[in-house]
Amino acid sequence: MKNVSDWSSANAPDLATFRDIAHAAFAALPQEFRDRCEGIVIAIDDFPSDEMLKSVGAEGPFDLLGLFQGLGLAQTGDSAFTGQQPNRIWLFRRPILDYWAEYDDSLGAIVTHVLIHEIGHHFGLSDEDMEAIEAEN
Repeated sequence: MKNVSDWSSANAPDLATFRDIAHAAFAALPQEFRDRCEGIVIAIDDFPSDEMLKSVGAEGPFDLLGLFQGLGLAQTGDSAFTGQQPNRIWLFRRPILDYWAEYDDSLGAIVTHVLIHEIGHHFGLSDEDMEAIEAEN
């Protein structure tokens, strides 16, 4: 049995800590996958905006764990449009923490899963492709 007193002062990770978790998860992805992510910004916020929720048809702020915003490689090829905002992967701390509380997965595994899924949108990957990348991790 774990020593419960070790958890007596534990808090949920704040935004800065969550950002560190996301960057560590990204750094652990296969190199060839990361190499193709040049220019993608990883952004962290507590919740998605109402506009983000509406864009994907989500009903509430806890329904969206992450979001890819931008033009994927399938739409742009390997070059970016001049004046185009950078592609951005959003990870939403509170919905991810809520999901973590409900399931047996580690927080790191959930963040990695969401990150791979959202980057997968950039690449136009299938669910099978994303599962294979997760299996490598």
